Amino acid sequence: MEKGNKLKIEIWSDVMCPFCYIGKRRIENALDQFPNKEQVEIEWKSFQLDPSTKSQPGKSTYDYLAERYGRDRQWSVEMHNNIAQQAKADGLEYNFDKAVIANSFDAHRLSHLAKKHGVGNALEELIFKAYFTEGKDVADQQTLIELGVAVGLDASEITAMLQSDLFADAVQGDIAEAQQLGVRGVPFFVMDRKYAVSGAQPLEVFTETLQKSWDNWEGKSQFQTVESAAGAVCTPDGNCN
Repeated sequence: MEKGNKLKIEIWSDVMCPFCYIGKRRIENALDQFPNKEQVEIEWKSFQLDPSTKSQPGKSTYDYLAERYGRDRQWSVEMHNNIAQQAKADGLEYNFDKAVIANSFDAHRLSHLAKKHGVGNALEELIFKAYFTEGKDVADQQTLIELGVAVGLDASEITAMLQSDLFADAVQGDIAEAQQLGVRGVPFFVMDRKYAVSGAQPLEVFTETLQKSWDNWEGKSQFQTVESAAGAVCTPDGNCN
């Protein structure tokens, strides 16, 4: 990376992943404390925990996960409540009781359109909030149009994109790239293609890794993954812990 460009943080995530929203807030909090924040760029990358998910408006999230993983409803309720409490500690409101089961593929395509227009991070925030807080169906085209318009995208361009296969290859490309990097769960943060943080780690892990990435911005550091027991992730096999 040539001097003068921004240090890039790439984030693989899925809107269906509760720890991805938590991880988003934590990296943002780390950046708020970082003196060189204006020289850092965030790029969102697509990842689907379960590409086969069928959108099921009206289906209880608690029942859906309990049935999917052969557990009882109480297990699902307790797991979701635990995650909601973790989110609350980061200033986020999770309302799993009204979350809408949805396939995230079109939301990822919209994310790529937003990235094209320089509003990718703003859109990610709205999609996460729509799903986890507001109980909106993020697979519904009208919902996606409204979210896109809210960050300044043109409604007709969004509609045309949704009615085509535009950015489908980009989504699949991100997923393939994640596999090449050995990503086993999301969120997964890659800083300057030198350091990786796996999971919604504590704030200090992001702060320390961000500083280390900055210090070695023009160096030849080997790619490293930073992990800890507290780095909560969601994996394709359905585990979120």
